[in-house]
Amino acid sequence: MKHLALILAAFVSSAAPALAQQIDGVAAFEILPGWRTDRGTHMAAVRISLAPGWKTYWRAPGDAGIPPQFQWDGSQNVATAQFHWPTPGVMNQNGLRSIGYDKDVVIPVELTVPDAGAPARLRGGVLIGVCQDICVPMSFDFDATLPVSGARDTAILAALADRPKTQAEAGIGTVNCAIAPLEDGLQITTWIPYSGADAVVIEAGDDEVWVSEPSLTREGGMIVSQADMIHMDGGAFALDRSEVRITLLSQGSAVDIRGCVARG
Repeated sequence: MKHLALILAAFVSSAAPALAQQIDGVAAFEILPGWRTDRGTHMAAVRISLAPGWKTYWRAPGDAGIPPQFQWDGSQNVATAQFHWPTPGVMNQNGLRSIGYDKDVVIPVELTVPDAGAPARLRGGVLIGVCQDICVPMSFDFDATLPVSGARDTAILAALADRPKTQAEAGIGTVNCAIAPLEDGLQITTWIPYSGADAVVIEAGDDEVWVSEPSLTREGGMIVSQADMIHMDGGAFALDRSEVRITLLSQGSAVDIRGCVARG
């Protein structure tokens, strides 16, 4: 649940259907309370409004970004949460690549509520990063109630439509990968049968594993990408290929790939 941070930073009050909190004129966070879905989950979202020139970060922000950090002690009637991240952009910051949003963004979050007939309470604190020439960490406390009733929100629906394509939707076949040992970690190489990408992001499926910015080359209709993986405690770790997540990014679009198969 670590990546609940960016969403739940917005949940600062339950006194009205949608409230905003603004910090130093740099960023404003507004809860969009959303609705109960046909599956019995609750679809909510947060609108992050940024002052001109500022940006905030995606779930895998790159070396130049600050990932969200969240604790939600005191929450009630919430079992799990799934982010539906809109397609991010690639940004350059002091010579380093970062992944995120450089304008206002709505990020939907779908909550599993054990008691579908009762409101959900979200309570805790969050630390996020917003950056211009420098990065500024911002912390928030939140305590909010998401009501059982609620109409579908057009802003949330638009954000859901802005998600990356799945591997099947993009027509991508089997994605192969090879793992090689490094002195202090692992190196992953991936072969993706696709040509329409300008950047690649690789995630290990473990928040404690750092992944370097991948290289990208093209070979015979394949995107070949390579990155280093190092555990934050410096120790050995096992990599589950089925948990590897690869995102292909191009201007205004993305593809989300889940898992890779050992190269034969």
